[in-house]
Amino acid sequence: MMSDISLRVQGKAGRITLKRPKALNAMTYEMCLAIEKILIEWKYEPTVEIIIIDAEGERAFCSGGDISNLYEAGNKRNYEYGKKFWDDEYRLNALIANYPKPYVAFMQGFTMGGGVGISCHGSHRIVCETSKIAMPECSIGLIPDVGGSLLLSQAPSNLGYYLGLTGIQMNAEDAIYSGFADDYIPKDQWSNVINSLEKSGDTSILQKYSKNPGKSQLAENNKFFETAFKSKTLSQIVKFLSTSENQLAHLALKKIFKNCPIAMSYTIEMLSRLTPQSRIEDALNLEYRFTSRAQEYGSFQEGVRAAIIDKDHKPKWQFEIDTVPKEVIDEFFKPI
Repeated sequence: MMSDISLRVQGKAGRITLKRPKALNAMTYEMCLAIEKILIEWKYEPTVEIIIIDAEGERAFCSGGDISNLYEAGNKRNYEYGKKFWDDEYRLNALIANYPKPYVAFMQGFTMGGGVGISCHGSHRIVCETSKIAMPECSIGLIPDVGGSLLLSQAPSNLGYYLGLTGIQMNAEDAIYSGFADDYIPKDQWSNVINSLEKSGDTSILQKYSKNPGKSQLAENNKFFETAFKSKTLSQIVKFLSTSENQLAHLALKKIFKNCPIAMSYTIEMLSRLTPQSRIEDALNLEYRFTSRAQEYGSFQEGVRAAIIDKDHKPKWQFEIDTVPKEVIDEFFKPI
Protein backbone atom coordinates (compact mmCIF):
# COMPACT_ATOMS: atom_id res chain seq x y z
CA MET A 1 0.00 0.00 0.00
CA MET A 2 2.80 2.42 0.83
CA SER A 3 3.82 2.26 -2.82
CA ASP A 4 0.46 3.89 -3.59
CA ILE A 5 1.08 6.94 -1.41
CA SER A 6 3.99 8.92 -0.01
CA LEU A 7 3.72 10.46 3.46
CA ARG A 8 6.64 12.53 4.72
CA VAL A 9 7.72 15.82 6.27
CA GLN A 10 9.70 18.23 4.11
CA GLY A 11 10.70 21.49 5.72
CA LYS A 12 7.67 22.90 7.50
CA ALA A 13 5.22 20.87 5.41
CA GLY A 14 3.52 17.55 5.90
CA ARG A 15 3.53 16.11 2.39
CA ILE A 16 0.93 13.69 0.99
CA THR A 17 1.47 12.47 -2.58
CA LEU A 18 -0.80 9.99 -4.35
CA LYS A 19 1.25 7.58 -6.44
CA ARG A 20 -1.15 5.57 -8.61
CA PRO A 21 -0.96 7.55 -11.88
CA LYS A 22 -1.78 4.52 -14.05
CA ALA A 23 -5.02 4.15 -12.08
CA LEU A 24 -5.64 7.92 -12.26
CA ASN A 25 -4.67 8.00 -8.58
CA ALA A 26 -7.91 6.32 -7.54
CA MET A 27 -7.96 6.17 -3.75
CA THR A 28 -8.03 2.76 -2.09
CA TYR A 29 -9.46 2.07 1.34
CA GLU A 30 -5.94 1.65 2.71
CA MET A 31 -4.87 5.03 1.32
CA CYS A 32 -7.87 6.66 3.00
CA LEU A 33 -6.94 5.20 6.38
CA ALA A 34 -3.28 6.14 5.95
CA ILE A 35 -4.13 9.77 5.18
CA GLU A 36 -6.40 9.99 8.21
CA LYS A 37 -3.75 8.51 10.51
CA ILE A 38 -0.98 10.85 9.40
CA LEU A 39 -3.22 13.94 9.49
CA ILE A 40 -4.09 13.19 13.11
CA GLU A 41 -0.38 12.86 13.92
CA TRP A 42 0.55 16.08 12.12
CA LYS A 43 -2.31 17.92 13.78
CA TYR A 44 -0.38 17.78 17.05
CA GLU A 45 3.15 18.01 15.62
CA PRO A 46 4.40 21.61 16.10
CA THR A 47 7.12 21.32 13.45
CA VAL A 48 4.47 20.66 10.79
CA GLU A 49 2.93 24.03 9.99
CA ILE A 50 1.18 23.25 6.72
CA ILE A 51 -0.22 20.25 4.81
CA ILE A 52 0.38 19.84 1.07
CA ILE A 53 -1.43 17.15 -0.91
CA ASP A 54 -0.62 16.46 -4.54
CA ALA A 55 -0.37 13.54 -6.95
CA GLU A 56 1.96 12.01 -9.51
CA GLY A 57 1.11 12.04 -13.22
CA GLU A 58 -0.49 14.57 -15.51
CA ARG A 59 -3.90 13.00 -16.10
CA ALA A 60 -5.42 13.14 -12.62
CA PHE A 61 -5.06 14.32 -9.06
CA CYS A 62 -7.56 11.67 -7.97
CA SER A 63 -10.28 10.16 -10.14
CA GLY A 64 -12.28 8.99 -7.12
CA GLY A 65 -12.48 6.00 -4.83
CA ASP A 66 -11.42 2.56 -6.02
CA ILE A 67 -14.88 0.99 -6.03
CA SER A 68 -14.01 -2.49 -7.29
CA ASN A 69 -13.89 -3.92 -3.77
CA LEU A 70 -17.20 -2.28 -2.94
CA TYR A 71 -18.79 -3.88 -5.98
CA GLU A 72 -17.40 -7.32 -5.15
CA ALA A 73 -18.56 -7.07 -1.55
CA GLY A 74 -22.03 -6.01 -2.69
CA ASN A 75 -22.30 -8.98 -5.02
CA LYS A 76 -21.57 -11.21 -2.03
CA ARG A 77 -24.23 -9.34 -0.03
CA ASN A 78 -21.53 -8.15 2.35
CA TYR A 79 -23.12 -4.74 2.86
CA GLU A 80 -21.26 -4.10 6.09
CA TYR A 81 -18.03 -3.56 4.13
CA GLY A 82 -19.58 -0.64 2.25
CA LYS A 83 -21.03 0.86 5.40
CA LYS A 84 -17.64 0.80 7.11
CA PHE A 85 -15.84 2.10 4.02
CA TRP A 86 -18.10 5.13 3.67
CA ASP A 87 -18.10 5.78 7.41
CA ASP A 88 -14.29 5.83 7.49
CA GLU A 89 -14.01 7.90 4.30
CA TYR A 90 -16.48 10.50 5.55
CA ARG A 91 -14.62 10.78 8.84
CA LEU A 92 -11.52 11.73 6.81
CA ASN A 93 -13.49 14.31 4.83
CA ALA A 94 -14.68 15.96 8.06
CA LEU A 95 -11.14 15.92 9.47
CA ILE A 96 -9.87 17.80 6.41
CA ALA A 97 -12.73 20.31 6.45
CA ASN A 98 -12.08 21.11 10.11
CA TYR A 99 -8.29 20.87 10.01
CA PRO A 100 -6.61 23.53 12.18
CA LYS A 101 -3.60 24.01 9.89
CA PRO A 102 -3.46 25.22 6.28
CA TYR A 103 -4.30 22.36 3.91
CA VAL A 104 -3.17 23.05 0.34
CA ALA A 105 -4.40 20.78 -2.46
CA PHE A 106 -2.94 20.80 -5.98
CA MET A 107 -5.50 19.40 -8.42
CA GLN A 108 -4.30 18.71 -11.95
CA GLY A 109 -6.36 16.75 -14.45
CA PHE A 110 -9.31 14.81 -13.11
CA THR A 111 -10.54 15.37 -9.56
CA MET A 112 -13.75 13.44 -9.09
CA GLY A 113 -15.81 11.84 -6.34
CA GLY A 114 -13.51 10.73 -3.54
CA GLY A 115 -10.82 12.99 -4.95
CA VAL A 116 -13.02 15.98 -4.19
CA GLY A 117 -13.30 14.77 -0.60
CA ILE A 118 -9.54 14.91 0.02
CA SER A 119 -8.95 18.24 -1.75
CA CYS A 120 -11.92 20.57 -2.05
CA HIS A 121 -12.54 20.78 1.71
CA GLY A 122 -9.03 22.10 2.24
CA SER A 123 -8.29 25.70 3.14
CA HIS A 124 -6.39 26.39 -0.11
CA ARG A 125 -7.42 24.64 -3.34
CA ILE A 126 -5.21 25.10 -6.39
CA VAL A 127 -6.23 24.40 -10.00
CA CYS A 128 -4.44 24.77 -13.33
CA GLU A 129 -5.03 24.67 -17.08
CA THR A 130 -5.70 20.89 -17.06
CA SER A 131 -8.04 20.74 -14.06
CA LYS A 132 -11.37 18.94 -14.50
CA ILE A 133 -13.47 18.65 -11.36
CA ALA A 134 -16.75 16.73 -11.16
CA MET A 135 -19.18 14.87 -8.92
CA PRO A 136 -20.47 12.15 -11.33
CA GLU A 137 -21.84 9.70 -8.75
CA CYS A 138 -25.43 9.71 -10.06
CA SER A 139 -24.15 7.90 -13.16
CA ILE A 140 -23.36 4.80 -11.06
CA GLY A 141 -26.39 4.86 -8.79
CA LEU A 142 -24.79 6.86 -5.99
CA ILE A 143 -25.18 10.48 -4.90
CA PRO A 144 -22.63 13.31 -4.66
CA ASP A 145 -20.93 12.42 -1.39
CA VAL A 146 -17.62 12.86 0.52
CA GLY A 147 -19.08 16.18 1.67
CA GLY A 148 -19.49 17.32 -1.92
CA SER A 149 -23.18 17.91 -1.29
CA LEU A 150 -22.24 20.79 1.02
CA LEU A 151 -20.17 22.44 -1.72
CA LEU A 152 -22.95 21.90 -4.25
CA SER A 153 -25.56 23.39 -1.92
CA GLN A 154 -23.40 26.50 -1.48
CA ALA A 155 -22.79 27.04 -5.21
CA PRO A 156 -24.49 30.18 -6.59
CA SER A 157 -27.75 30.38 -8.51
CA ASN A 158 -28.90 26.75 -8.09
CA LEU A 159 -25.74 25.70 -9.92
CA GLY A 160 -25.17 22.84 -7.50
CA TYR A 161 -28.26 21.06 -8.75
CA TYR A 162 -26.95 21.20 -12.30
CA LEU A 163 -23.52 19.91 -11.30
CA GLY A 164 -24.88 17.22 -8.99
CA LEU A 165 -27.51 15.81 -11.36
CA THR A 166 -25.33 15.82 -14.47
CA GLY A 167 -21.81 15.23 -13.17
CA ILE A 168 -20.56 17.79 -15.68
CA GLN A 169 -16.82 18.50 -15.46
CA MET A 170 -15.68 21.95 -14.37
CA ASN A 171 -12.53 23.56 -15.70
CA ALA A 172 -10.40 25.83 -13.52
CA GLU A 173 -12.46 28.99 -13.93
CA ASP A 174 -15.77 27.14 -13.42
CA ALA A 175 -14.42 25.37 -10.32
CA ILE A 176 -13.38 28.68 -8.76
CA TYR A 177 -16.76 30.26 -9.56
CA SER A 178 -18.63 27.25 -8.15
CA GLY A 179 -16.69 27.22 -4.87
CA PHE A 180 -14.66 24.05 -5.48
CA ALA A 181 -11.32 25.86 -5.88
CA ASP A 182 -9.59 29.08 -4.83
CA ASP A 183 -6.59 29.91 -7.02
CA TYR A 184 -5.48 29.32 -10.59
CA ILE A 185 -1.72 28.74 -10.82
CA PRO A 186 -0.18 27.48 -14.08
CA LYS A 187 1.05 23.90 -13.72
CA ASP A 188 4.64 24.74 -14.64
CA GLN A 189 4.83 26.92 -11.51
CA TRP A 190 3.67 24.28 -9.06
CA SER A 191 7.10 22.95 -8.13
CA ASN A 192 8.27 26.48 -7.28
CA VAL A 193 5.14 27.09 -5.22
CA ILE A 194 5.50 23.83 -3.30
CA ASN A 195 9.16 24.47 -2.59
CA SER A 196 8.30 27.91 -1.22
CA LEU A 197 5.53 26.51 0.93
CA GLU A 198 7.83 23.84 2.34
CA LYS A 199 10.44 26.42 3.30
CA SER A 200 8.14 29.08 4.71
CA GLY A 201 4.87 27.40 5.71
CA ASP A 202 3.31 30.69 4.61
CA THR A 203 0.26 30.39 2.32
CA SER A 204 0.33 34.11 1.47
CA ILE A 205 2.86 33.27 -1.25
CA LEU A 206 0.04 31.64 -3.23
CA GLN A 207 -1.18 35.11 -4.18
CA LYS A 208 2.21 35.84 -5.79
CA TYR A 209 1.68 32.99 -8.25
CA SER A 210 -2.11 33.15 -8.65
CA LYS A 211 -3.40 34.23 -12.08
CA ASN A 212 -6.76 35.18 -13.54
CA PRO A 213 -8.09 32.03 -15.26
CA GLY A 214 -10.54 33.93 -17.44
CA LYS A 215 -14.33 33.99 -17.61
CA SER A 216 -16.42 31.13 -16.31
CA GLN A 217 -19.01 29.80 -18.72
CA LEU A 218 -21.09 28.72 -15.74
CA ALA A 219 -21.04 32.27 -14.37
CA GLU A 220 -22.22 33.62 -17.71
CA ASN A 221 -25.25 31.29 -17.53
CA ASN A 222 -26.20 31.94 -13.91
CA LYS A 223 -29.69 33.18 -14.82
CA PHE A 224 -30.36 29.95 -16.69
CA PHE A 225 -29.36 27.77 -13.72
CA GLU A 226 -31.37 29.89 -11.32
CA THR A 227 -34.54 29.36 -13.38
CA ALA A 228 -33.99 25.83 -14.70
CA PHE A 229 -33.35 24.30 -11.28
CA LYS A 230 -35.81 26.41 -9.31
CA SER A 231 -38.21 23.48 -9.13
CA LYS A 232 -37.12 20.86 -6.62
CA THR A 233 -38.54 17.79 -8.36
CA LEU A 234 -36.74 15.81 -11.02
CA SER A 235 -39.68 15.62 -13.40
CA GLN A 236 -40.27 19.38 -13.29
CA ILE A 237 -36.59 20.10 -13.88
CA VAL A 238 -36.59 17.79 -16.90
CA LYS A 239 -39.78 19.41 -18.18
CA PHE A 240 -38.18 22.87 -18.08
CA LEU A 241 -34.94 21.71 -19.66
CA SER A 242 -36.89 20.05 -22.47
CA THR A 243 -38.40 23.39 -23.48
CA SER A 244 -35.24 25.46 -23.12
CA GLU A 245 -33.13 26.52 -26.10
CA ASN A 246 -30.00 27.00 -24.00
CA GLN A 247 -27.29 24.60 -25.18
CA LEU A 248 -26.52 23.72 -21.56
CA ALA A 249 -30.09 22.43 -21.24
CA HIS A 250 -29.52 19.90 -24.02
CA LEU A 251 -26.24 18.83 -22.46
CA ALA A 252 -27.91 18.45 -19.07
CA LEU A 253 -30.74 16.34 -20.47
CA LYS A 254 -28.30 14.02 -22.22
CA LYS A 255 -26.62 13.34 -18.88
CA ILE A 256 -29.79 13.20 -16.79
CA PHE A 257 -31.49 10.65 -19.05
CA LYS A 258 -28.52 8.30 -18.52
CA ASN A 259 -28.23 8.74 -14.76
CA CYS A 260 -29.98 6.94 -11.91
CA PRO A 261 -33.44 8.42 -11.17
CA ILE A 262 -33.39 7.36 -7.49
CA ALA A 263 -29.98 8.93 -6.94
CA MET A 264 -30.94 12.15 -8.72
CA SER A 265 -34.22 12.44 -6.80
CA TYR A 266 -32.39 11.98 -3.51
CA THR A 267 -29.74 14.49 -4.55
CA ILE A 268 -32.33 17.18 -5.21
CA GLU A 269 -33.95 16.70 -1.81
CA MET A 270 -30.59 16.46 -0.06
CA LEU A 271 -29.33 19.74 -1.51
CA SER A 272 -32.59 21.47 -0.62
CA ARG A 273 -32.22 20.35 3.02
CA LEU A 274 -28.74 21.86 3.35
CA THR A 275 -28.63 25.55 4.25
CA PRO A 276 -25.92 28.25 4.37
CA GLN A 277 -25.57 27.38 8.06
CA SER A 278 -25.04 23.65 7.44
CA ARG A 279 -21.75 22.08 8.46
CA ILE A 280 -19.75 19.33 6.80
CA GLU A 281 -21.13 16.91 9.39
CA ASP A 282 -24.70 17.72 8.35
CA ALA A 283 -23.91 16.98 4.71
CA LEU A 284 -22.05 13.76 5.46
CA ASN A 285 -24.93 12.57 7.64
CA LEU A 286 -27.42 12.97 4.78
CA GLU A 287 -25.01 11.37 2.34
CA TYR A 288 -24.44 8.35 4.57
CA ARG A 289 -28.17 7.72 4.87
CA PHE A 290 -28.13 6.97 1.15
CA THR A 291 -24.73 5.41 0.54
CA SER A 292 -24.99 3.01 3.49
CA ARG A 293 -28.16 1.61 1.89
CA ALA A 294 -27.18 1.98 -1.77
CA GLN A 295 -25.84 -1.54 -2.27
CA GLU A 296 -28.73 -3.37 -0.66
CA TYR A 297 -31.67 -1.21 -1.71
CA GLY A 298 -30.41 1.13 -4.40
CA SER A 299 -28.89 0.87 -7.85
CA PHE A 300 -25.19 1.04 -7.04
CA GLN A 301 -24.41 -2.52 -8.12
CA GLU A 302 -26.18 -2.05 -11.45
CA GLY A 303 -24.57 1.32 -12.03
CA VAL A 304 -21.05 0.00 -11.45
CA ARG A 305 -21.76 -3.07 -13.58
CA ALA A 306 -22.84 -0.98 -16.56
CA ALA A 307 -20.12 1.66 -16.28
CA ILE A 308 -17.06 -0.23 -15.07
CA ILE A 309 -17.49 -4.02 -15.08
CA ASP A 310 -19.31 -4.85 -18.34
CA LYS A 311 -18.88 -1.34 -19.76
CA ASP A 312 -22.05 -1.63 -21.83
CA HIS A 313 -23.17 1.77 -20.46
CA LYS A 314 -26.77 0.55 -20.45
CA PRO A 315 -27.83 0.40 -16.81
CA LYS A 316 -31.26 -1.00 -16.04
CA TRP A 317 -32.47 1.40 -13.36
CA GLN A 318 -35.33 0.47 -11.05
CA PHE A 319 -37.50 3.45 -12.02
CA GLU A 320 -37.97 5.98 -14.79
CA ILE A 321 -37.38 9.68 -14.19
CA ASP A 322 -41.07 10.41 -13.57
CA THR A 323 -41.93 7.23 -11.66
CA VAL A 324 -39.70 7.35 -8.58
CA PRO A 325 -42.08 6.88 -5.62
CA LYS A 326 -41.81 9.48 -2.89
CA GLU A 327 -41.90 6.75 -0.26
CA VAL A 328 -38.71 5.23 -1.71
CA ILE A 329 -36.83 8.50 -1.27
CA ASP A 330 -38.34 8.96 2.19
CA GLU A 331 -37.08 5.51 3.16
CA PHE A 332 -33.53 6.45 2.22
CA PHE A 333 -33.77 9.63 4.29
CA LYS A 334 -34.66 7.79 7.49
CA PRO A 335 -31.93 8.27 10.13
CA ILE A 336 -29.51 5.38 10.50
